[in-house]
Amino acid sequence: MDDLTPSQLNALQNLARKKTGVEVPFINISDARALTELELAERSREGWDITPAGAAFLARLTPSGPEAVDDPPPLTRIGKRPEAD
Repeated sequence: MDDLTPSQLNALQNLARKKTGVEVPFINISDARALTELELAERSREGWDITPAGAAFLARLTPSGPEAVDDPPPLTRIGKRPEAD
């Protein structure tokens, strides 16, 4: 199951966003059907929804917790350049 195509993975990520109430772009029907066969998505009245198995799959791909957080990149100052001395 770890061999989703990039398009299928994108569709699964969009279904996860949809579940949180975010408006998502069109989900490719062939990707949604493939996700359904893998039990990562299911058909509903609203189209397609992510399943608990689909959410767990995405959670395994996205590390979380303190060990997953790297030091943030340094701040970049945007705006006026400092005047030359």
